[in-house]
Amino acid sequence: MRFHFFGVLFSLSLCLTSQEKYPQDAFQSPMDIPLILAGTFGELRSNHFHAGIDIKTQQRQGLPVFSIADGTITRIKISHWGYGKAIYIAHPNGYTSVYAHLKKFSPEIEAYIKKVQYQKQSYEVQVFPDYGELKVAKGSVIAYSGNTGGSSGPHLHFEIRSSVTEKPTNPLLYGYDIRDATNPSLVGLFAYPLSDNAVVNQSAKKIQLNFTQQSDGTFLADKVTAIGTIGFGFNGFDRQDMAANKNGVYAVKQIVNGKVFSEYNFETFSFGESRYINTLIDYSHFGKFRQRIQKCFKEPFNHLSIYKTLYNNGKIDIKEGLSYTVELNISDVENNVTKLIIPVDGKKENTKINKYDAKTDDFILADKPNNFDLEAAKVYFPANTFYEDFYIDLKKGKDTVTIHDNSVAAHRNFTISFDVSKYSKEDQKQLFIARLSKNKEPLHSKTYKRDASFTTRTRTFGTYTLVRDSIGPTIKAKNFKEKQWLSNYSYLSLEISDDLSGIASYSATLNGEWILMEYEPKTRTITYNFDDKILNKTQCNLKVVVTDNVGNSNVFERTFFKK
Repeated sequence: MRFHFFGVLFSLSLCLTSQEKYPQDAFQSPMDIPLILAGTFGELRSNHFHAGIDIKTQQRQGLPVFSIADGTITRIKISHWGYGKAIYIAHPNGYTSVYAHLKKFSPEIEAYIKKVQYQKQSYEVQVFPDYGELKVAKGSVIAYSGNTGGSSGPHLHFEIRSSVTEKPTNPLLYGYDIRDATNPSLVGLFAYPLSDNAVVNQSAKKIQLNFTQQSDGTFLADKVTAIGTIGFGFNGFDRQDMAANKNGVYAVKQIVNGKVFSEYNFETFSFGESRYINTLIDYSHFGKFRQRIQKCFKEPFNHLSIYKTLYNNGKIDIKEGLSYTVELNISDVENNVTKLIIPVDGKKENTKINKYDAKTDDFILADKPNNFDLEAAKVYFPANTFYEDFYIDLKKGKDTVTIHDNSVAAHRNFTISFDVSKYSKEDQKQLFIARLSKNKEPLHSKTYKRDASFTTRTRTFGTYTLVRDSIGPTIKAKNFKEKQWLSNYSYLSLEISDDLSGIASYSATLNGEWILMEYEPKTRTITYNFDDKILNKTQCNLKVVVTDNVGNSNVFERTFFKK
């Protein structure tokens, strides 16, 4: 009992120490609604860690967003994907706050950015105002919440970064009150034989372990027999109160016979290392089952800085005749802890499941550049594209090439080049490189055209081919008709789409002058706000030009009336 109490005090002290590094009362909430999270800091995402928290906005858009402290706006960025509409504010205490997926900005900021958009004649812009040019006060409305960019639903993405290093830190360490009295949930437990002679439960391959919950709330795994160097991994999630979302856990600690072998948490990380998420998780398992197993051991090619303690890189050397008690503590930022005990006996047993490495004709040396000729195309992997050496599965073809599968992660882009010399110049204009989906649907891959060679750069394995697109995009009016009176209308809305290579660009003029159309790819909608420009004519002529990724264009022209 005394030992357990000391362990609780120790864990609590670590949590308090982390929080004491950051100001607890300097920042107010970015919203005036209860903070309920749809996503947590450090959450495991596709090829990156989540750099902030996602605040639910009650399934609505247009809620006011406040500056968390006095400061000056240092960056405004508007993009079709990513963060959508975003504001960056530098504060005098050395921190920068970030607000993303916004619907619109406050009137002063909106006027500032629209002036830039009209000057550049582009919806997508990025500006860095001079320091002090756009000052904001603590608690002032800077924007309104939305669903722009890569957002999959209305919410506010909120970050706190160091103004010097630009490293994001966990916003929940700054004193924000998020109701959370729930322990993280443990979904699966896995053991990994890591050395050549290692065996776990008579398996030389990764094996899933069973566990049960005990009366005191802890979990106990079935006894494991093993020999050699092994490691453990788990998949799980955390939930805050008042939300059903499966969010990421904050900290993981692995203790072997009372000694901490590995410990990491999501207090902070750098954007430059984020892609090494592919080394923290079992990427092969993720590619096959879409489940992220977090390894409690560190691979040689893992360069993450999130580790606080490492002994033997979290790997456990099991000796015959000895017993081991492995303890996993999985916790959230409020120090709710899920504890799992894994009893291990060092014992040699006959191997029933042997390790099998599929061998192909081609082998990748990760630290060397690799070139392959696949007839229809050539593929080039720069040095250090991959984390380790492996046999790669390449399929040649006259029209298509297949490059491995999604069981291996690419850390850097590789290049696929198609020879298009057999096609006429006119045909070449309509061709692009596409990756085929599971349903054999062509997905446009950005294609660089140079003479008789088409090239794409990607980190995605799969089947690639050349596809012809000869049909231009479609353009349809959504809320008005030809020669309609629109005196009471506040905006124009059109739907633009392309069923093959995708939309590359669009532009619009009203009575011959360029106008700003806001594009929302998720709904395939472009919108013009009449408040942007004073109309000097009752009769208005609208012209919209939309171009796809191979250069096919379509023109939409309509006349309407407005006073």
